[in-house]
Parts: sequence; structure tokens; C-alpha cells
Amino acid sequence: MPAYAAADFLLAGLMLVGAALYTSVGHAGASSYIALMALFGLSPAVMRPTALVLNILAAGFTSFRFVRAGLFSWRTLWPFLIGAVPMAFLGGAIQLPGQYYRPLVGVVLLLAAIRLLWPSRFRAFDEAREVPVAIGVMAGLCIGLLSGLTGTGGGIFLSPLLLLMGWSEPRTASGVAAVFILCNSVSGLLGNFSQVGQLPAQLPLFAAAVLLGAVIGTTLGIHRFANAQILKALGLVLLVASAKLIGIY
Repeated sequence: MPAYAAADFLLAGLMLVGAALYTSVGHAGASSYIALMALFGLSPAVMRPTALVLNILAAGFTSFRFVRAGLFSWRTLWPFLIGAVPMAFLGGAIQLPGQYYRPLVGVVLLLAAIRLLWPSRFRAFDEAREVPVAIGVMAGLCIGLLSGLTGTGGGIFLSPLLLLMGWSEPRTASGVAAVFILCNSVSGLLGNFSQVGQLPAQLPLFAAAVLLGAVIGTTLGIHRFANAQILKALGLVLLVASAKLIGIY
């Protein structure tokens, strides 16, 4: 077993909390992992493949739990996947220099922070409507490219879109987002395979923490748990990391 420093255990513990919070709403937590790694000073070359690997673990388990609970719709998912998966691969293959990667990820984290700090209620529809195929594919193209470039799964963009447009009810949207994130993360990692050698020695520790967090989060999410105050605290962490990456401080 490798020798881990106290900072490694602290980072892993924070990742566990991030995974629990994100998987409770069907996400995998990539934005929180990236935010935390940025705060702990890891390089972009390490951050992106590490976030994708952790995302695959969390999204895989989360997908299994939500699909098994019947909270999933293939008809809602597939138009987005058609556009997203090839673009996530393409985005993953693009090696952005640090001076471009950091502000891009910073903007993504800022959007995630805003979503957590000001979680607006979406208008209710009598029943979920089918996703128009062309619109779903086009949205998937954009989300997939951004996912691959940044090392995130894209759920942060897909879930609000599904709810805003009335294409899914909230808990089913969580299951759809989980499978979407899993597919995007696998595609992005395959496109970014050349950087797998940059994975840190602490990865087993981080992976164990994220899986434990996913167990906790999915159990709470399937039973309608929500903790607005903790989600806002996580939003503040993302906000600080976003400022760091963008270069505000």
C-alpha cells in the first residue's frame, strides 16, 4: 500500500462528500473533484484524466442504482447521446494548454456554483414530453464537446435542460443524467487516453472515497433526500475554485 500524506486523506474525504452530494441528484461529481484538485494545487494534466476516471466510477454505480429503481428513460437519453459521445471523444483528444484549460474549467465551475447557490424551481408540467430528436442531438453536440474538453460529464448542463423544457420529471432526470455522464466520461477518457499516464499515485484512495460517497449519495437520492444548505456550501467551494482557475486571485 502506498504511503499517503495527510493532505491526500483530506482531499479524499472532501471528494467523498462531493460524490455523496452529487450522486444524490444523479450526477457524478467531476466539477467538485476538479475544484478540489485545483484548490490542492494539482496540475491540469493530472486533473482532467483523474476527474474522468472518478466520474466513471461514480456514474457507473449511480446509473446502476437509478436504473434499477426504475428512474430512467431511454427515449429521453438517446438523442443527446448521439451528439454527445463522439464530441466528448473529440474534446478529450484536444490537449488544451494550461492557460486555456484553466479559465474554461473555471467558467464551468462558476456555472455549477451558480446552479447550486441559486437553485431555482422549474415550472411543472402535467407529464414529461418527448425530446425532439434534432434539438436533443444538437444540444448533445455542444454538451459533449465541453465535457471532453474539461473532463466533466455534462450532467450539470443536461439536468436543468431536461427540467426546464419539461422533458423529464426530476428523479427520472437524475437517472438519465447519470447514464449520460457515464457514457460521456468513458468517451472523453478514451479520447484523452494519452494522458492516462498522468494519473496520480493517490488514485486508489480517491476512488475508494468516491465509491463510498456514491453509495451514500444514491441511497439518499433515491429516497428523495435533499440538503439545500450543504449544497450551497459545495457551491461556495466551486466558486472559490472557479476564481482560482480564472485567475481572479
